[in-house]
Amino acid sequence: MSIQGICTICEATPAEYQCRRCGALVCTAHYDRDAGLCTECAAAIRPPDGEGVRR
Repeated sequence: MSIQGICTICEATPAEYQCRRCGALVCTAHYDRDAGLCTECAAAIRPPDGEGVRR
């Protein structure tokens, strides 16, 4: 599949990826490869710092 268009987050850079959660077309800077999500979706599902950490 070929991605065509401009990043929906920065609106300046050509998109290279599509978010698995919301479908947004995003550039490398706005894509979390580990999660397969745009940075906005990755931040939305990531627990706040320290939450869920056992001590």
